[in-house]
Amino acid sequence: MALPWRSRKSGQKTKPEKSVSRTEISIPMHFLCPISLELMKDPVTASTGITYDRQSIETWLGLGNTTCPVTNREMENEELIPNHSIRKVIQDWCVANRSLGVERIPTPKIPVTGSQVADMMSEIGEATRRGDRARCDQLVVKVKNLASESERNRRCFASNGMNGVLAATFNAFAGASSESPAAEILEEALEALATLLPLGEEAASRIGSPESLNRLVSILQHGSWAARLNAALVVKELLASNGAGADVIAGTKGLVEALAKLVEEPISPRAAKASLVSIFYMINRDERAASRVVDLGLVPVLIEVLVGPEKSMCEKALAVLDVLLGCGSGREKAYGHALTMPVLAKKMFRVSDMATELVVSALWKLCRDDEVGGEGRGRCLQDALQAGAFQKLLLLLQVGCGEATKERATNLLKLLNGCRGREECVDTMDFKGLRKPF
Repeated sequence: MALPWRSRKSGQKTKPEKSVSRTEISIPMHFLCPISLELMKDPVTASTGITYDRQSIETWLGLGNTTCPVTNREMENEELIPNHSIRKVIQDWCVANRSLGVERIPTPKIPVTGSQVADMMSEIGEATRRGDRARCDQLVVKVKNLASESERNRRCFASNGMNGVLAATFNAFAGASSESPAAEILEEALEALATLLPLGEEAASRIGSPESLNRLVSILQHGSWAARLNAALVVKELLASNGAGADVIAGTKGLVEALAKLVEEPISPRAAKASLVSIFYMINRDERAASRVVDLGLVPVLIEVLVGPEKSMCEKALAVLDVLLGCGSGREKAYGHALTMPVLAKKMFRVSDMATELVVSALWKLCRDDEVGGEGRGRCLQDALQAGAFQKLLLLLQVGCGEATKERATNLLKLLNGCRGREECVDTMDFKGLRKPF
């Protein structure tokens, strides 16, 4: 039995007024994956003796299934053996039908196994203990390349604890001079770690050591473009996995400054986003760290970031800005920027539900500030009115929001209502869905 493969005859010209003649190519049924019913690119045989395409059967197993999809028998193990015979026959069939438009399936790369990962981990650990930088470099590059080949390889390395070994290697050479040959292995280990994120408990403990943190700061400041990106990604994961230890990490000399620099002068959107998340973790529970970030001039930088259309970046910038507005110096910087109120009002419904809540929180912190009394406070409220904040807050209460946001929005409306009377700037598109005008 075979399924048809329709292909245009070679050399036949297309005529608009006539249908194009096609030739049906019969694909043998045993070339098709029983799950996807498509031509197998990487045939593997399960413990039940049935051959599947690797991607299909791995997806099946990844969903928690333990039975064979064809026989419904319990699989003794999840080991999948490459079926080189059927793969070679499929490739020969593709070559034979090349003239009919069938492309040859490339020979797949054999994925790493758990035992191979264990051997590599043992070798890296031994080379690290000997201080054999050259051998460490060779093995780490091998891990990095294999992990980049496929998601399956990446999962295999991560599940077997390769992150902990790589972090130990990074920590072992972290104290070396930036000009020493060890600098190369550090960047390679960092890239491999960034490929295998999240870090895991053991790797986070190693990378969180003072020596490793100081080296990460050095790389963030002076490393290559790729190394600085990888360092930002690793720092972000480190802060995410440490929780209560974020304030200790934030105390690392030069770390906050290096991350703020990546936001102010981004080398890539990914690095800037990772830096913003890292800064958020560091300042969220530490007012002193927040004041340091304000002093670095990040408030106007964040407002400029919000002008851009990239939603993910805006959401992260809003999260950091909202925390910085919790301190007096942060609000003072925001008051001095002409775009603060217009940008916040514009982003209220333009990014996400979380961003909308952050905007309301930021507006509330700015408009209720008791330290800005009299004329200064009136100017803030008037700027919010001119930006259309009053109408948007009314709309927000109609469409619904969280209790905390609802309370802030209600209080903001009371403050703004007392300053109404002057001509207001209103974006009529924001009123779609209102039952009646206000």
